[in-house]
Amino acid sequence: MTNRLANESSPYLLQHAENPVDWFPWDREALALARELDKPILLSVGYAACHWCHVMAHESFEDPETASLMNDYFVNIKVDREERPDIDRIYMNAVVAMTGQGGWPMTVALTPEGEPFFGGTYFPPMPRHGLPSFKQVLHSLADAWKSRRDQVLDSASGIVDHIGSTMALGTGEPNLDESVLEKAFTGIRHSFDERHGGFGQAPKFPQPMTLEYLLRYYLRSGDNQSLFMVERTLERMAKGGIFDHLRGGFARYSTDNTWLVPHFEKMLYDNALLARVYLHAWKVTGRPLFRRVVEDTLDWLLAEMQDEGGGFYSSLDADSEGVEGKYYVWSASEIQDVLGDDADLFMQLYGVTQGGNWEGANILHGPNNLSQLDVDLEDAVSLITKAKEKLAGARESRVRPGLDDKVLTSWNGLVLAAIAEAGRELKNEVYIEAAVRNAEFIHENLRQPDGRLLRTWKAGHGAKIAGFLEDYAFLADGLLSLYQSTFDDRWFAWGQELTDHMLTHFVDSEGVGFFDTPDDHEQLISRPRETQDNAIPSGNAVAVSVLLQLYLYEGNGLYWDTALAALSSMQSMMSQYPLGFGHWLGATSFALGELLEIAIVGDHLADDTKELLEVVFSQYRPNVVTAVGSADSPVPLLNGRKRIEEKATAYVCHHFVCERPVTTPTELKAQIDPLSAETNNELV
Repeated sequence: MTNRLANESSPYLLQHAENPVDWFPWDREALALARELDKPILLSVGYAACHWCHVMAHESFEDPETASLMNDYFVNIKVDREERPDIDRIYMNAVVAMTGQGGWPMTVALTPEGEPFFGGTYFPPMPRHGLPSFKQVLHSLADAWKSRRDQVLDSASGIVDHIGSTMALGTGEPNLDESVLEKAFTGIRHSFDERHGGFGQAPKFPQPMTLEYLLRYYLRSGDNQSLFMVERTLERMAKGGIFDHLRGGFARYSTDNTWLVPHFEKMLYDNALLARVYLHAWKVTGRPLFRRVVEDTLDWLLAEMQDEGGGFYSSLDADSEGVEGKYYVWSASEIQDVLGDDADLFMQLYGVTQGGNWEGANILHGPNNLSQLDVDLEDAVSLITKAKEKLAGARESRVRPGLDDKVLTSWNGLVLAAIAEAGRELKNEVYIEAAVRNAEFIHENLRQPDGRLLRTWKAGHGAKIAGFLEDYAFLADGLLSLYQSTFDDRWFAWGQELTDHMLTHFVDSEGVGFFDTPDDHEQLISRPRETQDNAIPSGNAVAVSVLLQLYLYEGNGLYWDTALAALSSMQSMMSQYPLGFGHWLGATSFALGELLEIAIVGDHLADDTKELLEVVFSQYRPNVVTAVGSADSPVPLLNGRKRIEEKATAYVCHHFVCERPVTTPTELKAQIDPLSAETNNELV
């Protein structure tokens, strides 16, 4: 016996298709039925890899008695937050306003018009730890709807007004002020954990957007403390249990301060963002550890998370056989059985003990370095490499965590940006090819004939749901990264097309910035607009970053003005709450930085062009955009440029003020390196 969710494509919704609850997906039928029956809506929001979502489903949604109460008193709607970030955002704001905190599973009671009047997260089947039982909650809500309707409606109206007020961008200062960067750095420094890395106390999230900003701050200011914060955090995460030492990839967050005990779910977006910040940190520091983490993470994504057509799946569950982390942890005896005489060295290196470090088992982590152990380094490296392969092979015989195999446009945009840039910087053609396949997959399956995007795709079901701001912004950013790794004009043109759609369908015509939903989206109780970075960057912040890059390519003043207005409006928030606005800070650093546009007229596959590109990409230069091609390229930065003496020729411009064209790597380095540019000030 199944309910309506059996017709859905979301793995999360399908997990609930056999519940005795009469679930609806979020659709017109459900909303109309609530109005027709004059019943409140019980909205439950979660995602496939959510451990506590599974717990509540088993305890309550699979229980016939609880389901009977839900069916009698409510119209029940189940939403995958990853498919519908708009619904999740609106009602999460409501839950936070009502309770002071949010999370998943999210449980919200709505009027038939969709206005929230009660909210919470997980509720146990019996009263526990100060929480009422879920059945008590259901009875209380039903009674309130029946006997205190006016009070319920007044409360809902007030919450809706509050949600609307939180969606607006501030007005801010009229001009972007450099002091915001220093104030933000000071705030970040005060929350830094100098011993273990990261920010604040457990649970600890990686916060890659903050780390990206600190790298930019270091390059801008030369402040070694900012680089120390990046290196300490990335090193401790790479050695911690949050990183999968056998196959690569990061879990979502650490439940402790030392990065040892992860919440074991692996999310696509975390690994895309972390791979990119580790890549940038490697470019700045040259540390082999950071490069190895990039390669291990991306290799895992390609091996386990990429659809045969080129799209990337969304997540791996935390649970296996109903037990969190079971797939990933080890007993000492298991490792000894697999590795035999080689077990002792491996156990020393990865902190394995007879008693274990978590619930009697061992989470692999790296408390020691091989150089600290009394072993021949070369032999030990070979031994450990083989040992990891043996253990990874043995782990394959276990029941694997559940895979959420839907493909989300926005998250794929994050992977596209990371893997395309890594392919270029690491000179890895496998990564470049995977990035191209990914872009072609999205173009074929998630782009509509008019250029508009769809949000989600799953094999056997196709694509659906109109794209949100983050889909357009993240994909456009990924395409600009892919363009600068392949110099294929089609990727630049598509990124430009997506940006113009953002300005047409998402921009706030009466204010600044962008809404999360397009102007022809379904009518909800509020038009959502997320400004704060969460697990992924704010769609607004990434849209601004894309506009700034395209402005340097095209010189379109609308792009610059729209971006600067949004950045200016966020100055107060960036200064006061820098950990929530890392990507905004990165965009601000870009806008206030020494901007460079580099146009190279030549064949990107020719040796003389490659020599010039080696100079451009020899360092991490976050404030540079690069174009390569002929003078008749559709990329405006190349228009009218000519080759000199039939050689690849570079034009370096500082915010559209261009230096003389050059043809040798030495001349180009002198122009783009501030320390050696003193002799190359001839402007044209």
